Amino acid sequence: MTAAGPQRIAAVRRFNRFYTRQIGALRKTYLNSPYSLGEMRVLYEIAQGGKIGERPTASDVACALDLDAGYLSRVLRNFDKRGLISRKTSTKDARQSHLALTARGQKMFAPHERRSQRDVANMLGKLRDGDQTQLVAAMGAIETLLGAAPSDAPRAYSLREPRHGDFGWIVARHAELYAQEYGWGEPFEGLCAQIVADFVNKYDAKRERCWIAEMNGENVGCVLLVKDKPSVARIRLLLVDPKARGLGLGSRLTEECVKFARAIGYRKVTLWTHSILAAARHCYEKAGFKLMRTDRHKSWGRPVVSEHWDLQL
Repeated sequence: MTAAGPQRIAAVRRFNRFYTRQIGALRKTYLNSPYSLGEMRVLYEIAQGGKIGERPTASDVACALDLDAGYLSRVLRNFDKRGLISRKTSTKDARQSHLALTARGQKMFAPHERRSQRDVANMLGKLRDGDQTQLVAAMGAIETLLGAAPSDAPRAYSLREPRHGDFGWIVARHAELYAQEYGWGEPFEGLCAQIVADFVNKYDAKRERCWIAEMNGENVGCVLLVKDKPSVARIRLLLVDPKARGLGLGSRLTEECVKFARAIGYRKVTLWTHSILAAARHCYEKAGFKLMRTDRHKSWGRPVVSEHWDLQL
C-alpha cells in the first residue's frame, strides 16, 4: 500500500464533484422522473435481473448498490404502493422475496432508460472518435483499479483496422508485456519496432492486413499478416493483453489471418514464435499449424527456444 499525497486526494475529490454534476446526481429527481438517482438505480437493478434465470432479492440489490437495508426497505415499500414491482417468495429461503418490475413498472421505467441512453450518446457525440476511445478506456481503468471484485458482466471485444497511434501501441505493449512476463530486454522492443516499420513502409493493401482488438474502447490485442513470398504469408506480432485473455481472442486473430490468406490465394502461412509462449502456440496448433523446426539461442537477455510453424492452405 502507498499513502496518497494531498494533491492526488484533491484531484480525486475534484473529479467526483465534476462527474456528479455531469450526470445530474445531485438533482432532486433523475432523468425528469419522479424519483431520485438512488431510487432509479434500484429500479435499474430490478429491471436488469440478478443471476441467470433468477430474479434479484432485496439482499442482492442492497449488496450490488451498497445500500442501507432500512433505506432500501422504504424505497421498495414505495414502489409496492405505486404498483411498480412484484415480489415472489424464494423457494430456497422463505425469508427472501425475488423482485421484478410489473407491467406498470416496465412502462414507467422504459422511457427513462431510453433517456439515459440518449444522454450518454449525446455526451459522447460531442467528442471526436479518438477522444471517445480515450474516455471509455479511462473509465474502464477507473472501474478496474477501484473495483473490489471483477465484474460479472460479459466481456466483449471487437476487431478493427488500425488507426493513428495503433502501431506505436503495438510496439510499446509488446515491449512492456514481454518484459513483465518473460524478462525480455530492450533489443526485443527494437525488433518489434523494425517489424512494424517494415509493415507500415512497405504495406501492400491487397495482400497484407493488421487487426486491432478493442474492448471497452481500449486496445487489447493485435496481429499482422505480411507478405513473406509471393505465395507465402507470415503472421507477426500476435498479442493478447492480460485483461482480454480467456475470451478466445488469440484464436480469433489467428483465424482472421488464415481466412484472409486463403481468400487472397496464398498457398502457405508461416510464423516464428518461441516455446515459452504457450498460449500462442496453442492458438497455432488449434488452427492447424505444424511445428517444422526449433532453434536454441540466447536473445533479449534470456536463453530461448525459437520455433518455426507452417500451415499449408
